[in-house]
Amino acid sequence: MRIGLVGGGFPEVRRCLTEALAELAIPELAGVELVDVPHAAPVPADVLAPLGSTIDGPLIDACGARFVQQFGVGVSGVDLAAARDRGVPVANVPGGGSGNATAVAEIALLLLLALVRRYEEARAGVAEKAVGSPMGVMLHGRRVAVLGTGDIGVEVAVRLRAFGVHVVGIGRREASDYPEALAAVHEYRRGHLPAALAGCDDLVVACPLTAATRGVVDRDALAALNPGGHVINVARGPVVDRDALLTALRTGRIAGAGLDVTWTEPIDPHDELLGHNVLVTPHVGGITEQSYAGMARGFVTNVGRFLRGEPVRHRVA
Repeated sequence: MRIGLVGGGFPEVRRCLTEALAELAIPELAGVELVDVPHAAPVPADVLAPLGSTIDGPLIDACGARFVQQFGVGVSGVDLAAARDRGVPVANVPGGGSGNATAVAEIALLLLLALVRRYEEARAGVAEKAVGSPMGVMLHGRRVAVLGTGDIGVEVAVRLRAFGVHVVGIGRREASDYPEALAAVHEYRRGHLPAALAGCDDLVVACPLTAATRGVVDRDALAALNPGGHVINVARGPVVDRDALLTALRTGRIAGAGLDVTWTEPIDPHDELLGHNVLVTPHVGGITEQSYAGMARGFVTNVGRFLRGEPVRHRVA
């Protein structure tokens, strides 16, 4: 039995899957082989996992894949319609139980804190032997919107509250659908995003990438933030309209942005965005020893269920 890893990103996945396979010792997975599956020369694989690349109908056909298991939450790299047409189930590993949501929330706080306390300028000041500058602002007392009130959004909200932040949760459904989020935020809003962002200083983007959310953080949404605000994106790059963000940075409408995800990964180091107050981390929000171990166990357990003919968990297509 073969598990095909599609794409050259996220190099620690193979190690963590190997460790989870040995730890769990699922009989159906005895002798399983982890193989790289390049688009240019597909190889047979029973299960496919996207690692920074796409899984489409032709690749499923070429590999003879019977199951697609994401190593993590987001499945924007999988052609769900093509999988459905072929009767190939697609599943993910939710962030709540694996530790992924906690890890991503921590990177969101890292980026936001670095921006409000002007960390990059402070580092430059050390080289210049400056003392007592730059002057930053505190998170305490700010009003921060969290777009997306699922596992990651809740973890972000919990941590923001510990800093004395007024947290505004923004979701797409009724408040009653998000009991955990309601316990973590001070306010819950839904509807037209610019209206929901009114009065907020900063925005943390933590929602899935879907047809409805692609580009939803646009010019009007950015204009709704209080002047001098910041945008943190730990979701997927295309949730934020790149041109709108660049314009807002150029004009000073927002003070800065922190991105753990970008529109093309890896981001071009000469990207014009990086000429502004933009901090970028290379999609490492969920990459910690603890969260990867949790995701690997969830991945392996679900593949075992599939091979035994049991209903897979966390199926998305």
